[in-house]
Amino acid sequence: MMQSGAGRPILLEARGIKKSYGAVEALRGIDFRIGKGETVALVGDNGAGKSTLVKILSGAIQPTEGEIEFEQRPVAITSTDVARSLGIETVYQDLGLCDNLSVADNIFLGRERTWGLGPLKFLDKGGMRAAAEEVLQGLSVNAPRADANVSGLSGGQRQAVALARTKLWKSSLALLDEPTAALGVQETKRAMDAVRRLQDKGVAIVLISHNMPLVLEMSQRVIVLRHGAKVGDVPTDAVTGDDIVSLITGARQTWIEAA
Repeated sequence: MMQSGAGRPILLEARGIKKSYGAVEALRGIDFRIGKGETVALVGDNGAGKSTLVKILSGAIQPTEGEIEFEQRPVAITSTDVARSLGIETVYQDLGLCDNLSVADNIFLGRERTWGLGPLKFLDKGGMRAAAEEVLQGLSVNAPRADANVSGLSGGQRQAVALARTKLWKSSLALLDEPTAALGVQETKRAMDAVRRLQDKGVAIVLISHNMPLVLEMSQRVIVLRHGAKVGDVPTDAVTGDDIVSLITGARQTWIEAA
């Protein structure tokens, strides 16, 4: 069985990923892999290609070139629905929540539970609310009520709602794009506690962040992108924050250790 750089069985592997917008090359032949239960930090300056790669892995956009394997099988992640069917959930920086809906409605958005016979179906509001309450209590000490309106939640509570989707749907891979960008110190701690609970459940995590202490604390491996190319892929315990910054800025050109 093939293994990631962290010695774990490979969950997802992408090879030669390119993405062009006319003459602009957003990604220039990226190789990326993540093992089962591994947390990989994906870092780089603005415009380095991090979010573009995540959008490709989540099915939001399609690569110009390249191939992807999931659990060692070739896959075409042609939409976010396909990604979700594989167990890939994405939490974007803006969280993608609907302010006019309740917490439970947001968690089940697009995958609502129903009951009834034949063509006559009704939303299982009570069942969804109970399931949302359970998963939220297991994620956050500051969990919102499942029937609360999202518009009245704090940043940390909104983050818990977004992460609850990943836990509820028993995802195998979570893509977190700047999950703490708009949070204060205490809410960042609570959000990362929720991420640790996902790690404890064996969920593989791709963490995009500019927060170097967070990267060093939460990940087992760091991948650095610069101008659409991968310039670093190293075990986290082999680098310092300054090492990572030197790769991001180009003071050090490359550092590839992970196989």
